[in-house]
Amino acid sequence: MVFSQVKVRLMSTNAMTKILLVGSGITGASTAAFLRQQLPKQTSIHVWDKARGAGGRMSTSRNSKDPDSTVDLGAQYISLTAEYKEKRKHLYTELECHGILGPLNGSIEGPNSFDQPGSDHYVAPNGISSLVKYFLKQSDASIKYQHHVTDVSYNEGGQVTVTTNAKESDSFDVVILTLPVPQVLQLGGTLKTLLENKMEVKSKLEKVSYSSRFALGLFFPPKTPLPFPWSAKYFSEDPCIRYISVDNAKRGKVSTVCGQSMAIHTKVPYGLDHIDLDLAPVKEEILSHVQSLLPDLPEPSEIKPQKWRYSQVHKAYEGCPGCVVINSNPLIILAGDGFSKSTFDGCLDSAESVVKAVINQITPTTSNI
Repeated sequence: MVFSQVKVRLMSTNAMTKILLVGSGITGASTAAFLRQQLPKQTSIHVWDKARGAGGRMSTSRNSKDPDSTVDLGAQYISLTAEYKEKRKHLYTELECHGILGPLNGSIEGPNSFDQPGSDHYVAPNGISSLVKYFLKQSDASIKYQHHVTDVSYNEGGQVTVTTNAKESDSFDVVILTLPVPQVLQLGGTLKTLLENKMEVKSKLEKVSYSSRFALGLFFPPKTPLPFPWSAKYFSEDPCIRYISVDNAKRGKVSTVCGQSMAIHTKVPYGLDHIDLDLAPVKEEILSHVQSLLPDLPEPSEIKPQKWRYSQVHKAYEGCPGCVVINSNPLIILAGDGFSKSTFDGCLDSAESVVKAVINQITPTTSNI
């Protein structure tokens, strides 16, 4: 694992021993991996997530009848911009060498803001959630799913007690919350009181906003023709549909044995207008728009809908600091794309900021190179 942005010389190995990251999306996973690389081996790293598996908004869904057929319902591909090429070249090389990332195949059509000059586009051949799982594996963390955190409480100078909606609880020396900011503001316990007493911080948190959208995964039987000249396309005229991809073609893994899949993403205004509606009627309306755009589309054998209430950051925390330390003893940190930007590299920026904050708390003696 390459993490060249922070070089540290640990002066104390006992200051902190038990760390919890809440959220197993890409920020939580990469933070856990970077911490494992930098901290003493006896440090225990834990990850809790309310979902049944890792990924967060880097979500990959499987066909219920064909587990080899998958579709990315969240992040679709990764754009390495010129800004990050030098900073992250070693990490991207590592991910390519391990088969976690590969070049995007085929063409991307339609107007979008991701084709910046000098950008390279990557996909995850085995689904975008495999990128998150790679970092989690590197972290050697203890991972618990279906752990929906509702309460974060602490005594100054003591530990942080974290409790789930099932009333399961445990105590930690460090807690790092990588949830979307609105979900952080919904947490109970003394954390709520802390934020109410930090009015400037709370005001900045309340200004963080996210876009909303829906996604559909369409699965097709093996050998079903999907004769489109593109692997992904952005649509500007339709009021509902923003993006459609042929996931197999996008990943360069077209097979006659495995069924193909397509990902559909709606426009943000459509998502905001419909976010509180039931999925079933919204799914049918989205499908009607897809059929208008692609009248020759074969009938899918399975459809998986997804509602993203917090899709991408619309307005980040003021100054985009990467993370915010809201308590130092015990250490409680807020992190995620709400404190940077909704890209893979933005989430890595947040993870690196967290590592610096944790290291600085362990020892004031650091060597930043």
